[in-house]
Amino acid sequence: MPISPDELLEITLRTLFVSGVATMLGSLIGIPLGSLLAMTRFKGRRLAKTVLYTFYGFPPVVAGLVIFYILSGNGPLARLDLLFSVWAMILAELILVIPLVAGITLSSVTDVDRSILDTAKALGAGARQLRATALREARSGVMTGIMVAFGGAVSEVGAAMLVGGNIQYQTRVLTTAIVVETRNGNFEYAGALGAILLLISFGIYYLLGYFQERGPK
Repeated sequence: MPISPDELLEITLRTLFVSGVATMLGSLIGIPLGSLLAMTRFKGRRLAKTVLYTFYGFPPVVAGLVIFYILSGNGPLARLDLLFSVWAMILAELILVIPLVAGITLSSVTDVDRSILDTAKALGAGARQLRATALREARSGVMTGIMVAFGGAVSEVGAAMLVGGNIQYQTRVLTTAIVVETRNGNFEYAGALGAILLLISFGIYYLLGYFQERGPK
């Protein structure tokens, strides 16, 4: 039986919540991490960058497996009772989001014209001010990283199924609902859900693209 309009709205809002929170938290961690790696010289920096870029291709189902182990009965955080909840899904997507935001931020900050940073340094800017200046100059690339991360989060299936359980009225999101409808042979309805997911992505990307082009005042 196709999803009711009320359940469809619930699933859509849950999809936005999970992917939105994961992208926001991932950006709060990934942007400072990427800028720090770009502007700080330390032993092992190349190895750290390589590890970060390697996580670009981290399989979502493995991310889900990691969170499943941490939150399951024998895991270190089992007492939090978060398994098969939206927060478990957010944690799994964080593993995927952080490397994308951090890696693209790193590349964008690295490409900033050094003369701008040298001028800021000559004017007395400290380390934090230099990173802020670099991020402001690299804002277009940083925003691209956020957009790519959101795309990875909102389209994720494997980890969401594994740690969320695809529980009706609790953890089902658009991608897992598409899987359910496809398995039930409701291909046209699954296609409609896919179209809704694309429309949501279009709206979010349009909004982020607006801020990307506008930039700070």
